[in-house]
Amino acid sequence: MTKGTLKRLAQVSLLALTLGGVAAAQAADVKSIAVLTPEEPTDFGWNQQGHDAAKAVAEKYGLEFMPATGLGYGDVHPQLRELADDGASLMIAHASGYNTAAPEVGAEKGVPVAIVDRPDANKPGAVADYTLSGHEGAYLAGVLAAKTTETKSVGIVVSGEPPSWNSQSAAFAQGVKATDPSLKVLYAVIGPAAYSDAAGGNRVTASLMAAGADVIFGQGDGATFGMLQAVETGKSTSGGKVWFIDVIGDKTSIDKGNLLSSVIWNLVPVYSAMVEDLKAGTFGTKGYSIQLKDDSVQLLHSKHIPDAVWGDVMKVRDEIVGGSLKIEPVWEAAAVRALMTSVTDAPAQ
Repeated sequence: MTKGTLKRLAQVSLLALTLGGVAAAQAADVKSIAVLTPEEPTDFGWNQQGHDAAKAVAEKYGLEFMPATGLGYGDVHPQLRELADDGASLMIAHASGYNTAAPEVGAEKGVPVAIVDRPDANKPGAVADYTLSGHEGAYLAGVLAAKTTETKSVGIVVSGEPPSWNSQSAAFAQGVKATDPSLKVLYAVIGPAAYSDAAGGNRVTASLMAAGADVIFGQGDGATFGMLQAVETGKSTSGGKVWFIDVIGDKTSIDKGNLLSSVIWNLVPVYSAMVEDLKAGTFGTKGYSIQLKDDSVQLLHSKHIPDAVWGDVMKVRDEIVGGSLKIEPVWEAAAVRALMTSVTDAPAQ
């Protein structure tokens, strides 16, 4: 073997060691997982599902669980820095209002962060987006609503118009119209960021009920408690029961007879994938999603749904999972509003 050949082999070996070192440096030793939520994890919805999923993933992988809850929707730079200083290996910023602070503090402290509603913000090793959309489940909810309504009108009440809510509102309306094009879909917004406004949820839901809706699809975190109260204490324009379809969590334990269903999100697969990607050195190279096929999105089968109706809804689910029916997410509020029979905006403040 010549000296030139030996030199080239040595260079190749050095390059391999160098590349191996880079790959190893990118892979993280995950020891803890932190989650930040704007409200307390008692809403059976966004905050509780995020908190509980992070806790479950921490237990699954033997990680320290570092929750920071009830932080509100303001500046969370101090809380993020505190979690980073306390040794967080991953910080999940579970609110779109944290999308600026989390990447800034993550870069400052060298801690990977996960944020929502920013699919354009992925950054290898640093930032990963999980813009979640339960639109496939919401489409099924629309089918269910269309088969349930007696007044021929259904309503959508939202606490804001973030991408996650928009995609579900659009899919719900599409499911309703695909089942019965003659039905009216009434749409109302409580406020631009009225996620915890239970009083507003009650008021706006009652207004849609007065306009004829006897099935309400509600998206609002804490605001949904007001929506549920409105359907529990009111009647439809035909004098019958008004049904409520919830999102993200399962309020069966507090149901007084009006909870028809819920588009349930399971975030354990999402957060598990984040941990696996951190360990593999691929965190931030892609976003994360939820879907029917792995049951990270499910439609709640309540006792109020007749067997025949549930069977019809599950046939549609099979079509979506099998690929013969494709439901594309609609993210923009203007496109969502175009699908509705009527739109009611929040009153001016």
